[in-house]
Amino acid sequence: MNEARLLSERARDFFAALQDDICKALESLDGGKPFREDLWEREGGGGGRTRVMEEGAVFEKAGVNFSEVHGDLPAEFASKLPVGEGARFFATGVSLVLHPWNPMAPTVHANFRFLQRGSGGWFGGGTDLTPYYPYMEDAVHFHRTLKEACDRFDAENYPRFKKWCDEYFFLKHRNETRGVGGIFFDYLTGEEPKGVVSRGPASAERGKLEPVFEFVQTIGRAFLPAYLPIAERRRNEAYTERERNFQLIRRGRYAEFNLVYDRGTTFGLETRGRTESILMSLPPLVKWVYDYKPEPGSREASAWEFFRPRDWLGLEA
Repeated sequence: MNEARLLSERARDFFAALQDDICKALESLDGGKPFREDLWEREGGGGGRTRVMEEGAVFEKAGVNFSEVHGDLPAEFASKLPVGEGARFFATGVSLVLHPWNPMAPTVHANFRFLQRGSGGWFGGGTDLTPYYPYMEDAVHFHRTLKEACDRFDAENYPRFKKWCDEYFFLKHRNETRGVGGIFFDYLTGEEPKGVVSRGPASAERGKLEPVFEFVQTIGRAFLPAYLPIAERRRNEAYTERERNFQLIRRGRYAEFNLVYDRGTTFGLETRGRTESILMSLPPLVKWVYDYKPEPGSREASAWEFFRPRDWLGLEA
């Protein structure tokens, strides 16, 4: 347990620093508009820092959350977790969702977390890109950056976690993918037969979870290089009211996923987290059009076809 507590403190410190780094970079991209920060406490133990930017130059809404919470899980929810035992838990992590104004600039999500339940601990997280209009070079850049980070540990990481992302960020009730994917992983305990491998061999002194923590730190630091060049490239693209309308329709799909399937939303609500922070991920404006179908041959129809799992790195940017 001493080892687990030490790791939990280091994970907390890393996620808090990652929030700072990401917010600083986003404020610079947006032209200096500051994030609003709310410090909050959770009934039952712990709390967090919610930072939100609204109506900036680039971002219509951007939220970057850090949390460190602990206490007792509801018995029914605890019974669904595959790792650890008992009701006592500790969780820390950073999560973000960025919604740009420009329909040519993609929405992006990232989440990195550590959870301890009884004697069992694990890391989870990932990041995925949700464009509104298709730009092959953006999708390729995003995936290539993530693959390079994954490959520093094991060549099997990227294909494994890309597949997991494609399957996770899928709207079953629509039979649609959310965007162009990225990587996603969960319940990594350091006991996986293949996947996360550290630069050096694991040992009893280092602990099973140490290689996984190194991996999560590397992926967390890869987020800004994966996304910022895309946002910078698309921030000033010309667009019309038609394209803004399509963006709002696609945002509706984003809201559906977060409210129906997203694990982070479910965990936060089940553990009585701060509702405003949990639902920070939702876009500021959305639109639902009954039985919407894009006009055949239109750019919107092409976009609908573009959003499906594929080997992005096997395509020319």
